[in-house]
Amino acid sequence: MGLFATKQREQPVMASKTDEQIAKENRLRLFRPDGARAMEDAADEAVVVRKNMERLRELRLAQEAEAASTGQTAPKARPVKPPKSK
Repeated sequence: MGLFATKQREQPVMASKTDEQIAKENRLRLFRPDGARAMEDAADEAVVVRKNMERLRELRLAQEAEAASTGQTAPKARPVKPPKSK
């Protein structure tokens, strides 16, 4: 043997796939497009929510500015009462 001699590495033997593994791979393959579509829908809905929040924020600020210019105080939110326990 030479100085740089190496041992042959054993190759792992691939076991044949079971029916359960094949079924799982098929389910994943079939549902992957649905998951991507769901992620796109969630992102689109988040954009709509952010736009609505911005619209409501602008409305609130306009109402506060109008109340401040007329010298009125902004109405205070009523505290929420905890439900009565029986």
